[in-house]
Amino acid sequence: QVQLVESGGGSVQSGGSLRLSCAASGININSYVMRWYRQAPGKERELVASISSGGGIINYADSVKGRFTISRDNAKSTVYLQMNSLKPEDTAVYYCNVNFATGRAWGQGTQVTVSL
Repeated sequence: QVQLVESGGGSVQSGGSLRLSCAASGININSYVMRWYRQAPGKERELVASISSGGGIINYADSVKGRFTISRDNAKSTVYLQMNSLKPEDTAVYYCNVNFATGRAWGQGTQVTVSL
């Protein structure tokens, strides 16, 4: 069974930083694109960043470009999201995601709250 467990969320002031981690089990993430999504209250879940299996292709939502950095350590089956210069509009639950041939997996989410 594929499991994704996010950690690293918390409450910070505007301009602060957080580093999210997503630990995967039950799957060899070496072969898969990994993604971070977020969902703010009353809003749809949105894609924040994605990283290819080898890490060579990375994409970001326009709203986080230049502030967030996605990375992966395949040996540790872990994906990271470094978030700098956080803004109140970054407040959301952040989810890790992987799509594979027979389905998809989501983590339970980690709350990020940014105050003024």
